[in-house]
Amino acid sequence: MPPNMPSPASKLYWEDFTPGSVMEYGPRRVTREEILNFAAEFDPQPFHLDEVAARPTMLGGLCASGWHSCCILMSMSADGFVLNSSSMGAPGIDEVLWPAPIRPGDDLILRATVLSTRASGSRPELGFVNILLELYNASGTRVMALKAPLMFGRRTAGGAA
Repeated sequence: MPPNMPSPASKLYWEDFTPGSVMEYGPRRVTREEILNFAAEFDPQPFHLDEVAARPTMLGGLCASGWHSCCILMSMSADGFVLNSSSMGAPGIDEVLWPAPIRPGDDLILRATVLSTRASGSRPELGFVNILLELYNASGTRVMALKAPLMFGRRTAGGAA
């Protein structure tokens, strides 16, 4: 954990997020079974459900749904820092990219980079943390990226920005 971030035992507030700081969490292994189960329920395309049917596609084999990767990223973020914070959710997502497939057996690392912060102009009890969340596989290939303005409670409502 970077030196400017509080220890895991202390709760994170908006003031604790410094532009340029990077946090990493993981690894988390993705299994064939979870890929198949997620796809069967939420994204039943052949390249998420069947190895043989997936081979001739542009993905070249069985891979996780992009929506499954969003769920993995959220789970890793929650376990990594969100559940130990004053998180107030997010008003939306600015960008989601799936530059490479997530395969069965991939061990994923989550990298969270604080891009910028700003205090809310209308709600002094909260601030926004613009963050880039990226998933990388064990070979260092970026398999997902998500940018979002996360909302966090402030230690002191209306304190110095």
